[in-house]
Amino acid sequence: MNQPQKAFASQADLDEKKVSFTKLSDNAYAYTAEGDPNTGVIVGDDAVLVLDTQATPVMAQDVIRRIREVTDKPIQYVLLTHYHAVRVLGASAYQPQQIIASQDTYDLIVERGEQDKASEIGRFPRLFRNVESVPPGLTWPTITFTGKMTLWLGQLEVQLLQLGRGHTKGDTVAWLPQQKILFSGDLVEFDATPYAGDAYFSDWPATLDAVAALKPEKLVPGRGAALVTPEQVAAGLQGTRDFISDVRASVEAGVKAGLDLNAVYKQTMAKLAPTYGHWVIFQHCMPFDVTRCYDEMTGHRDPRIWTAERDIEMWKTLEG
Repeated sequence: MNQPQKAFASQADLDEKKVSFTKLSDNAYAYTAEGDPNTGVIVGDDAVLVLDTQATPVMAQDVIRRIREVTDKPIQYVLLTHYHAVRVLGASAYQPQQIIASQDTYDLIVERGEQDKASEIGRFPRLFRNVESVPPGLTWPTITFTGKMTLWLGQLEVQLLQLGRGHTKGDTVAWLPQQKILFSGDLVEFDATPYAGDAYFSDWPATLDAVAALKPEKLVPGRGAALVTPEQVAAGLQGTRDFISDVRASVEAGVKAGLDLNAVYKQTMAKLAPTYGHWVIFQHCMPFDVTRCYDEMTGHRDPRIWTAERDIEMWKTLEG
């Protein structure tokens, strides 16, 4: 008897999430929504920096409303921690003077921004509410950097750092060294499944070591609740590291045994579901994660571009 095919990606995910706006210090806030993509807010002496924008300008208005409850300073800067559409397409709502990203992120937008946009909107309709509010074209950085850039918001030092490849090759974190607060983007997740469809499995654990070496006392992950003690930060780092390592170990074993992608996927799902199956978007992420890891373990050093068509083809192969 045929099993009914699962709804593609997160198309059946329609439940609204409760939003929290958590104060980490007088300068740092986390906009979180039960495992939906987070937005970070840094309030300096004279201006505001927003990290990751929400998926549409209409959704970004809720972030702006929360910011205006705590400050009337101008939102001058938007930081894109990486290139994914769900992180960048709301940028126009903030009317920033500058949009900052790593040069690697800029290069990825050039290379695959259009395809990624179409792919993500198809996967996750709830996260792209009012998608018609997104201006035509892509979200382009106006400032890029390589390795490290420091912004001074008055007396507040904000370090923008590339600590290594992980979630993408362009990953950028924001670090407040005076307060030991880190905004990690999707390099770190908490009780939420890391999306690794564009990842570097071989590099990610060492990048997490570089995050840990900063000794953050508070951390805003890409998804999940803000981590407000060193113990919670350590748990977030360890959970992300364990997941990435466990996917890689399972896929690597399957490749060495000569199994095809379909068999490797089923085996990896069976191994990981007891530990991680309760995490947000586990069912959504795993086909993409295993496919990318299988690619990496079979010679595709860099992630292949996801298109809306490739998404559906992959899903049918693994979940059909």
